[in-house]
Amino acid sequence: MKIKRGRFCVVLLSLALLFCAGVSSAAIRLPALIADRMVLQRDTELKIWGWADPGEKITVRFRDKNYLTETDATGNWAVRLPAQKAGGPYMLQVNEITVRDILIGDVWLCSGQSNMETPIARLVERFPEINASNNHMIRYFKVPTQHALENRSEIASGGRWCSAVASEVMNWTALAYFYAQQSYAHNGVPVGMLVSSLGGSTIESWISQEQLKEFPKLLLDRPALDSMRLAERDQGINDWIKPEWDDSDWPTFTVPGLWREQQVDSKGVLYFRKSFELPADLSGRYGMLYLGTMIDSDSVFVNGHFVGATGYMYPPRKYAVPAGILRKGSNLVTIRLRSNSGNGGFVAGKSYKLIVNDKEINLAGQWKYRVGMDLALSKSYRARLKNKNEVGSTLYHGMIYPLKDVKVTGVIWYQGEANSDAPQDYERYLKLLIKDWRLTLNRPQLPFLLVQLPNYMRQQQRPSESGWARIREAQFKVAKEVPYTAMTVNYDIGEWNDIHPLNKKDLAARLLLAARKLVYGEKLVSAGPSYQRMEVKGNKIVIFFTNVGSGLAIRDGKVLKHFALAGQNRQFRWANAVISGNTVVVSHPDISHPVAVRYAWADNPADANLVNKEDLLASPFRTDNW
Repeated sequence: MKIKRGRFCVVLLSLALLFCAGVSSAAIRLPALIADRMVLQRDTELKIWGWADPGEKITVRFRDKNYLTETDATGNWAVRLPAQKAGGPYMLQVNEITVRDILIGDVWLCSGQSNMETPIARLVERFPEINASNNHMIRYFKVPTQHALENRSEIASGGRWCSAVASEVMNWTALAYFYAQQSYAHNGVPVGMLVSSLGGSTIESWISQEQLKEFPKLLLDRPALDSMRLAERDQGINDWIKPEWDDSDWPTFTVPGLWREQQVDSKGVLYFRKSFELPADLSGRYGMLYLGTMIDSDSVFVNGHFVGATGYMYPPRKYAVPAGILRKGSNLVTIRLRSNSGNGGFVAGKSYKLIVNDKEINLAGQWKYRVGMDLALSKSYRARLKNKNEVGSTLYHGMIYPLKDVKVTGVIWYQGEANSDAPQDYERYLKLLIKDWRLTLNRPQLPFLLVQLPNYMRQQQRPSESGWARIREAQFKVAKEVPYTAMTVNYDIGEWNDIHPLNKKDLAARLLLAARKLVYGEKLVSAGPSYQRMEVKGNKIVIFFTNVGSGLAIRDGKVLKHFALAGQNRQFRWANAVISGNTVVVSHPDISHPVAVRYAWADNPADANLVNKEDLLASPFRTDNW
């Protein structure tokens, strides 16, 4: 076999064809997530799955019990383990494979963009205790990045479970670490943080095509994609090398010769078949096949057996035919020839023959041929897919759908920065994402913890519009309207000059507080004041709230800040605001007919200071819809 200039593609394809023709058996294989140090979700039925040869008998042993199954016709297998209480470490055995150091506890799926990805190494100077981390009861798995145009059955390779001992903690992302530490300290239950996120990603990329149907610009031209893939599929890869394949209706081609000279107008892959007779005394003998020079790359088979390949056009083709392949009577040579230029073929003036025991069999002349893959046809469909890099769903396909069989406690979602330039659809996107993931993970009431965007960029001297404020509003509305969701308010822990604020520790504490109420059912106040409604009373507007806890309060001062009031001209001005019971009364001496109020409506409303007496911040809001 000739392998030149690093051109391995054809050789690898040829080897794959060889295996198809009758070769090897595959060992049992487990998903990347089912590995040493993994955490399985407590108190729910668990699925353990994988792949092996069709019909393979599988024994899964866990905690002294055996679970028996076998693979289906496509090589898939799965068993169900009954709900397990928190604990461990345990061992899982799947036939010859042993998975060690397994914990049972709470698994959180964490997703979003770069603030979910912030490496813990950036926080060491601020939180030096990270260097002395020694917690083996919390674990972390980072899902490798994988964009895909269709649902993938597996995540990309390369991920592994890590614990939070000092030698492994630097593998973690920051928010996942602090949340896991605090959750374990509070609940005493092992924690697994499954982080599937990507910096700079928009929310649309995390939502399936099915849920994005109301946004046509985000949809892939599926018929064009299917047609392109059909055109790019090698139709002969499984059958056309077989001697018994009926090629009686195939057209003929004269070897040597070029495609275009013989009116073959195709780019891609053509299959050429040539039958020849062999006398009985040469049956089973070793032979040498000479096939001149071909354009461009070839894989060659004799009686269905792979005998050689060359990855580019220049070398002479000389392939050994091992003993035992040739037989008395009719024999078949098949050539899979690929030419990307569209003018492939067999170079004239070269030898095309088989030599066996000094007997020469001429292979020049008439061959049968058929197009196996037409790249020219696929090109026409590819032109319709120019937007494939802008469509939604690519991260859902590659990094969420493959997790569909993983059981989790809930989801932590930290994203929105990448959508702040066009925030108008974010509320709808977020609702669709929650619906989508609940369907994918088969949990209609799957809890979602939402991280409202913190403060960022310079503070403005006057009330102004803000894409970040509109994202926060969308997050607030979703948390208010969608059941089994909660949101943390964070406009006091951002950094005006860094989109990646370092205080992930306080953010983790707020998320855990929300989880304690939403997920674990504790009776506590977990959120700050939330806008409910307004009333105009003369030259003032009265704002009513829910989640007032023990009552409204002012943090760090005697004056409420960052309330703005607008009259009929829709021009907002900083306003006077005072607490009256569980309401806030807003006014301005120059606005006699107020119509709207905004609070903390800015990229960076760091000085906004309305809280409840539990010191939880009020969420930003506006009463207008301008």
